[in-house]
Amino acid sequence: MAPPNSDAAVVDVLRRVDRLTAPLVRHLGRPPALPQAERDEWWAHSVGRLAAGVSAAPRFLGKLADVLPLQNTVGAAAQAVVVLGVAGEHGVSDPAERVALMARVLLDRDLPLDRVRPLLDRSRGTYTEAALGAREERTGLRGAARTMWRAARLLSRIDDALDARPKGGLGARALSNLPVVGVLGGYAAERQGLRRAAAEAATLAGRPAAVS
Repeated sequence: MAPPNSDAAVVDVLRRVDRLTAPLVRHLGRPPALPQAERDEWWAHSVGRLAAGVSAAPRFLGKLADVLPLQNTVGAAAQAVVVLGVAGEHGVSDPAERVALMARVLLDRDLPLDRVRPLLDRSRGTYTEAALGAREERTGLRGAARTMWRAARLLSRIDDALDARPKGGLGARALSNLPVVGVLGGYAAERQGLRRAAAEAATLAGRPAAVS
């Protein structure tokens, strides 16, 4: 059995994901006139259609997708976009709080802020454009897919921890094990998982003490 991922490894990966997906989250910003009560739901549903389509694509392989480093990492990358979008709606802009929020929702891992901040400071020099790529705004389906695939590659470094991310129902997950038609079950399961991720992120972001 592989040793658990260290706090430093988790913080490093999640901070990189935050920085990488920030332009995409800004580009996908919900309509400004949308009432506050509907903003979290917008991220879960509107962005979810795009994100779930990308994250369900590996299910064309059926159950084979489970043994390849695809489903958990791509699905987690899609959920990260939604979680960070919801975090922005609740004014969560501090990098340490965003990392702690992603750790709680995506990994079911409690990382208090007093543990996250020193690790961010220690790794500050590693977050360069050379490591992450240019910070251009990513627009359109192709740009969104490219960003999520890059985030998935980062998340593959902590793939074992991603089994804890929000999942869809048993029925949809069972269908996703079938070749070809599994994409339908995968899509449904990822949409459900995204809604759960958005709801949990909204609850935690609305209660800062729960994150710290």
